[in-house]
Amino acid sequence: MLNRVVLIGRLVRDPEMRYTPSGIASVRMSIAVQRPFANQQGERETDFIDLRAWRKLAETCAAHLKKGRLIAVEGRLEVRSFDGQDGQRRRVYEVVADDVRFLDRANSQAAAGPSGEPEGDPYGEDPPDYDGPDEPVPF
Repeated sequence: MLNRVVLIGRLVRDPEMRYTPSGIASVRMSIAVQRPFANQQGERETDFIDLRAWRKLAETCAAHLKKGRLIAVEGRLEVRSFDGQDGQRRRVYEVVADDVRFLDRANSQAAAGPSGEPEGDPYGEDPPDYDGPDEPVPF
């Protein structure tokens, strides 16, 4: 069986760092990934994908990443279920990262590459705002 995910996108908010009761670092992030094709209206839709990283990778992401940074993520898809505050059963889909690559510089809007063009996203766009669920998800 195979469960591998590779994504490239921009962070839609700053990473949220937490620690488990036993002291293990965990970071939650979300990225915006544009679909490679246009819809019937000629627009490219965007998917918002939740990510989680653990231990040293979590600490590195929390220390160096901010909203708008372009990253590549490799990991696995994980699905968890829990009962919400309203008693309804909820499912959470997230990519658990094994590797995160920073694809631009921290100030990529101001930094220019060898060609004189800004590095990072060729469209120079910030990620759209993410209106995902604010309900806390248990570890």
